[in-house]
Amino acid sequence: MDLSVTVTPLYLGSMIAEDRALKKRAAVEGPSAADYLKADTRASLAMGFGSVIVPITEYLLRPLIPGKGRFGRLLIGTAVSAVVVTSVADRIVKQAPDTDQGHRLRRRAGQVASVGGVTAIAAGGLALATGTAYLTNAQRQWSKGKHRDLGRGPLAWLTAMIGWDFIYYWNHRFMHQIRVMWAIHVVHHSSEHYNLSTALRQPVASAFGVWVPAGWLARLGVRPTLIETSRALNLIYQFWIHTDLVRTLGPAEEVLNTPSHHRAHHGVNKRYLDRNHGGILIIWDRLFGTFARERADDPVVYGLTKNIDTYNVVTIATHEYRDIVRDVANSTNWKDRLSFVFRGPGWAYSRHEAQRYSEVAPIEFDTANLEPM
Repeated sequence: MDLSVTVTPLYLGSMIAEDRALKKRAAVEGPSAADYLKADTRASLAMGFGSVIVPITEYLLRPLIPGKGRFGRLLIGTAVSAVVVTSVADRIVKQAPDTDQGHRLRRRAGQVASVGGVTAIAAGGLALATGTAYLTNAQRQWSKGKHRDLGRGPLAWLTAMIGWDFIYYWNHRFMHQIRVMWAIHVVHHSSEHYNLSTALRQPVASAFGVWVPAGWLARLGVRPTLIETSRALNLIYQFWIHTDLVRTLGPAEEVLNTPSHHRAHHGVNKRYLDRNHGGILIIWDRLFGTFARERADDPVVYGLTKNIDTYNVVTIATHEYRDIVRDVANSTNWKDRLSFVFRGPGWAYSRHEAQRYSEVAPIEFDTANLEPM
């Protein structure tokens, strides 16, 4: 069984202890965003349970692997056909004559492009996700790297733990910088509370992402079992940093990812946005320019830049995908369609604002009737 799942009693026991400590603190200092709210906690626990069954989703997607699954060719064919049909529809929308018949043709072509654009990106993205997952999985890479077997000694463990943490940093960073990856990770940031239950609010759609593969460690001679154990230990470590009760770890703050650093990571304050992506180590953020220190004069505000105001787990898991589909469906060119998927969430918000302003009619003045001052 997954090591990160076997310690579930530890998770639950720690949450109970934290809840009691927070209630005592609230009685003296007043309520805070760290306090447990029943509806919020239930949603986090439900998402945690859902994340455990993700491997089932990956198993169901195996028939779609290009070149491997029996529906792989159909998936690729669907994506290519949708691209062609959508491109033709886009051209018709632009070139249809300015007549009643042309307007009808333009409207129908726009509807075709709307459906075709979503279909092309969904099918193409699924093919890319399943294909790369298959080609880069640890067992497949181990078949090519086992002649370098590092065994189970200190060097092997060090390579596995540091290697996983380094790869985790980049995957976590990409989840904040690429919107379709953010759609997976946004689940974890959707709570406006911050306590140990937030750590269990995990994604349920990881199978739909394209990741920097940890399987590459196997190519270096790290056994797949060590890679999996390193993943679990990294995840277990990150559980305890989702707390407001531990203020600082002193000198360890310079090397480790700590509750303070991770509180900043969950902040929507401008200072903290897209910062502190490390798992166990914070040194990657320091090296690659994504580090921000929590500051007393800028208290962390938790949640999303646009909160969804719901505890419905289906909405929590799918709302960003819903918005991406809507944006792609409403786009009229491939540049916008791809940008709404692969650029950052901030770009989508800026694009919406630009479109909103462009739809406002300019104010016209009748200068002919103006009297001189």
